[in-house]
Amino acid sequence: MTMGSLARAGKLLSVAAMAVMLMVGSAIAADKDKKKEETKYPNATRSAPKTDLSNAADQKMLQEGLDELNSGDDEKATAQLQKVLDTSKSKYAKGVALLGLANLKFNASDYAGAIAYYKQMFELNSVSNDQYYDSMYNMAAAYVQSEKYQEALDEIKQWREQGKRETADSYALEGNIYYRLQKYPEAIAAIKKAQSMTNEPKDSWNSILMASLSESGQGGQATQLLDDELKKDPKNKGVIHNALVVYIQNNQYDKALPVLENERKNGLITDEKDYVESARFYANIAQGGDKPEVAVNGAELLQEGMTKNIVKPTLENYKLQGDLYMIAQKNDKALVSYGKASPLATNGDIDYTRAQIIGAEQNWTEAKTVAEKAIQRGVTKKGKAYLLLGKLNVALKDTAAAKTAFQQAQSDPDTQAEATEQLQRLSGAKSAPKAAAPKKKS
Repeated sequence: MTMGSLARAGKLLSVAAMAVMLMVGSAIAADKDKKKEETKYPNATRSAPKTDLSNAADQKMLQEGLDELNSGDDEKATAQLQKVLDTSKSKYAKGVALLGLANLKFNASDYAGAIAYYKQMFELNSVSNDQYYDSMYNMAAAYVQSEKYQEALDEIKQWREQGKRETADSYALEGNIYYRLQKYPEAIAAIKKAQSMTNEPKDSWNSILMASLSESGQGGQATQLLDDELKKDPKNKGVIHNALVVYIQNNQYDKALPVLENERKNGLITDEKDYVESARFYANIAQGGDKPEVAVNGAELLQEGMTKNIVKPTLENYKLQGDLYMIAQKNDKALVSYGKASPLATNGDIDYTRAQIIGAEQNWTEAKTVAEKAIQRGVTKKGKAYLLLGKLNVALKDTAAAKTAFQQAQSDPDTQAEATEQLQRLSGAKSAPKAAAPKKKS
């Protein structure tokens, strides 16, 4: 039985989500406080408009909305800020309300909604420079979350050009965007710029840099950088993770395995994400490095996490464990894991895999029962499931049932040819025509 490729180590598994909290200050700051506040963009090209918020009722209504927002009551904050938007005559109050509503949408992962509010706020053009340009930056992040990478890149460049501000974080965000656009040289340049601007670069920035180097054919440089980092900080989980991704991408399985084993030995695999990712790394090393026995370590690691109640007994985790045992050619243990996964599945795909394994062990009757169960529950590869069922019926010498199964497999284009061949065998393929007898000479 040929196993499909396991979920491989992603190109960039540890890139930060880039969730950016909006900076919505008090709407009723005194003039001197507002002047103090206007310090982040002193050279901006935009001239900040004067506030027109003078009505006490509007001031109170807006402040109540911001108080609800800061208290975490999103429902009340939304209602109150929408009320400001609907009833206030102050453009400044409306602008801040739009900013607050965008904040709520962003934090609720409704990035399209956040972007829509940002655009309304920009069009109104009534808030301070800090609020205005911070919103441009946040909108770029919202575009990233929406996978609209070109729009995100355009926005962050406009933020820098108009706000006349450069930060390490902004170049890191730009590097993230370039990476996702598959513009790896630009991503490398942006991340290196970010790293040069701070003494505390984030681990996620290095993830982008390493992945970009690998993707641009500079895997050797990425490897050397990671080798150096591991020597300096061998217990840094972020560095270890980046090293494993890059080593595996560059087929350096002999370097990846000891790093993974040391991570486990040093007790650095602590939460469910660590356990599952490490198990997947074992799978990649086992398959790519032609070391099938290594897959057992991944399966046992998952079991350790389950025993400690750290790894949840989910369909995905049991299936991963079964896949690892299959790579290691431990079919009996794979069946146990797949058997635990089966009741959690919404279709019969796991049962189809079980039927294949049981059939390979020549337990024809049990395999047939499981294959029929798989088909009854619904399978992704229906033709192949019927082909398997037909072959199991052939092994059980049930010709009629085998023909029925193969006829079902004929309806699937992927298995039509093989199913037809199997039916011809069952029906007795026509023998080649005999040569005609020579005519007698007269």
